[in-house]
Amino acid sequence: MDTPDNPALPSGPSPSTEPRTSYLEEKAFKARTLLVFGTITDTLAADVARRLIALDADSAEPIDLLVSSPGGHLESGDTLHDLVRFIAAPVNMIGTGWVGSAATHLYLAAPRERRVCLPNTRFLIHQPSGGAGGPASDIAIQAREIVKARERIARTIARQTGKPLEMVLADIERDRWLSAEEAVDYGLVSRIIEHKAQLR
Repeated sequence: MDTPDNPALPSGPSPSTEPRTSYLEEKAFKARTLLVFGTITDTLAADVARRLIALDADSAEPIDLLVSSPGGHLESGDTLHDLVRFIAAPVNMIGTGWVGSAATHLYLAAPRERRVCLPNTRFLIHQPSGGAGGPASDIAIQAREIVKARERIARTIARQTGKPLEMVLADIERDRWLSAEEAVDYGLVSRIIEHKAQLR
């Protein structure tokens, strides 16, 4: 329960932090830099989509998209993947932290020469999973959709890395972790960078 004696339970954003947050967002926007950090949800996807569209309308200069995410909602990742390919402005994908699952699918939206990562980035590729429930007929439908999604994701990985589809399907059967160097060898990443100056 909120009380004047319990400041640990704020009812909303602190007025003292709002201007700072807005200032940082404005600076990042002017620098044409967007962040995809944390789980990919429909809310995050909508926010990033709005910013991508706004930056694309503002200029045809490249947009830098930093990705550090374990993945999340597959269709939300699909939305951002397709939108990165849809807009006219080129997008530089910069992996940092870890890039997994639906986040890897988003990351692969950019052409290989525009996919870079920082030295300590880890990547995870695997098949989609789902918590099927309900009547047997519904479970069967969900299972078929998961198989379709698995094949679609495998085709994207194969197309964007140059790996044979059969190899990718085998690789994503279970969790496949790759270091930055292994991701370069696999074709997920074009090169590892340490400084922003190396991006251009």
